[in-house]
Amino acid sequence: MIRIPLAAVIGLFLTSTYFLVAIFAPYIAPYGMAEIVGDVWEPMSIEHWLGTDNIGRDLLTRMIYGARTTIAVATFATLVSFVIGSVLGFTAAVFGGWVDQALSRFVDLIMSIPSLIFALVVLSVMPVTLPVLILVMGLLDSTRVYRLSRAVAVDIYVMDYVEAAKLRGEGRGWIIFRELLPNALSPLVAEMGLRFIFMVLTISTLSFLGLGVQPPNAEWGLIVKENKDGIVYGIGAALWPALSIATLAISVNLVADWVLTRTTSLKGGRE
Repeated sequence: MIRIPLAAVIGLFLTSTYFLVAIFAPYIAPYGMAEIVGDVWEPMSIEHWLGTDNIGRDLLTRMIYGARTTIAVATFATLVSFVIGSVLGFTAAVFGGWVDQALSRFVDLIMSIPSLIFALVVLSVMPVTLPVLILVMGLLDSTRVYRLSRAVAVDIYVMDYVEAAKLRGEGRGWIIFRELLPNALSPLVAEMGLRFIFMVLTISTLSFLGLGVQPPNAEWGLIVKENKDGIVYGIGAALWPALSIATLAISVNLVADWVLTRTTSLKGGRE
């Protein structure tokens, strides 16, 4: 029987809640995403549980749709970064030589430029759509995944069971997907949780700066930008999305830590 620590249970509950809200946003939101339903910055009430925003839209509705956008963009961008980064990292470790050097030096070049500045430059000359945001964020973040996956793969590639696979005549594809990938899952899973949170922070930052999700769409960073002026008057509309980002980050990290601990212990038990 699997014993789940309390911290992991809390993380699973909060993470699942956020993802379910994102998936079923159109069905649970009380109003339309851009529908004006009241006055500017109304306080919390029965009609508007979190009050209204800077132009009179229901803040709870904006938060629900914002969760959908933020989580969807961060999830797909994380998948893009891991597919590209891990495949290239494993390829560099297996092929070695000039392939490894070319890929590693190119990654070093990309990583020498701050990711946020790089993204701002790229998005300033490209149409800001969700597919473009996902692709840009995923490509820029794949450099971090590449460094991790290559480092892990290099250590695994010299193991006895990999040498045995090569002596059996297995091809490089077999070695990558049947030998390297299963044994590299523990650090990659832990890194996936961290990269997902960085994606959430990145898309929120880009939206806050005006080069991310565009209004009238909802996104947590955009909601902060729209309502930041209310803080001067003691109105906390901008604090709700900030709180959501913080709790999502903590919950995902709790789950990632538990998964890392469990996969590591299972590997140790098999050995």
